[in-house]
Amino acid sequence: MENLTISDPPPPPLQHGGPGGMPPVLGRAPPPPQQLPAQMFTTAAQLLDLTDKKLMVALRDGRKLLGILRSWDQFANLVLQSTRERIFVAPGTAPDQPRGLYADIDRGLFLVRGENVLLLGEIDLDKDDDAPPGYDLAEVEVVQNLSKQRKQQDKTKEKQKVKMLAKEGFEGENLGEILL
Repeated sequence: MENLTISDPPPPPLQHGGPGGMPPVLGRAPPPPQQLPAQMFTTAAQLLDLTDKKLMVALRDGRKLLGILRSWDQFANLVLQSTRERIFVAPGTAPDQPRGLYADIDRGLFLVRGENVLLLGEIDLDKDDDAPPGYDLAEVEVVQNLSKQRKQQDKTKEKQKVKMLAKEGFEGENLGEILL
């Protein structure tokens, strides 16, 4: 490392040239800057590789959307085309149904606010038409009714759990909301 002071003269200008110090070839434009691959970004720019591909998007409220990513912005707000919402009912929810059920509801063009995206991934088009393992396709009304029943059972069970914990002296973060 050199010890430089303010009174030292400036260094000589660098000679720009081609390989081996040869002067640059006139008339030829410099090569364009290299574009970084999308994997190098930790922001919404990673969505660049997924544009115009079929995705599954899991939302914070538990919904699952399947659609083609057409556009996005710096906040990861997504525009999905030909969107379908897929509803699942776990195996054993219906007494006579050992396998799970699912149904798709057409939603069309869908705008998803970026902060509501929990997870997203590309769908393998070779397996797109196959039913999810362990699930059978069913009527939308049947799956919606079973899903509502299951959510109501889970809500009731959660209320009972919170009440029991409150009797023992534990106070949950949302205790007031759940007891109401």
